[in-house]
Amino acid sequence: MGLRVGYARVSTTGQKLDVQLEALKGCDKIFQEKVSATSHKRPELDKMLSYVREGDVVVITKLDRLGRSVVDLSNIAKDLESRGVGLEVIDQKIDTTTSVGKLMFNMIAAVAEFELSLRHERQMDGIATAKEKGVQFGRKKSIDRDAVLSLHQQGLSMGAIAKELGISKGSVHGIVSSG
Repeated sequence: MGLRVGYARVSTTGQKLDVQLEALKGCDKIFQEKVSATSHKRPELDKMLSYVREGDVVVITKLDRLGRSVVDLSNIAKDLESRGVGLEVIDQKIDTTTSVGKLMFNMIAAVAEFELSLRHERQMDGIATAKEKGVQFGRKKSIDRDAVLSLHQQGLSMGAIAKELGISKGSVHGIVSSG
């Protein structure tokens, strides 16, 4: 029998791996990282995938820790299966070394992607509704362009305008030269 190899991942540096690491403590080796699943660079995942050998079992706490999408999860699972490496998902009680486990893996992965898609749609709907209500997104403009142009038309120097409005000469110059 091969090794049990754990993989733990959180999306941001502010999150902690403690809960996952506790669940994976029975593994022979654990790879861990703090990087978004949507990132194309997941170096510890790549190291773990290179490390495992036939007869090993990759252990994760949840499916979403492993991949970005159903396609990504499916590709990883197919790669592992083709090399004789099993996949165990603790929280969903999935073990791809069994036919029932393979079925569960594919069903849960599809549901996870569907939920992600729904969440994205709701977010986009919320943003559109907020924009219709006049909500402004992004940083508030810190320079009053009209004030700069008005003071320039009154004959003030760029330095005087900058001092008056509390902005840099470069900002004044940029606004004045763009008309």
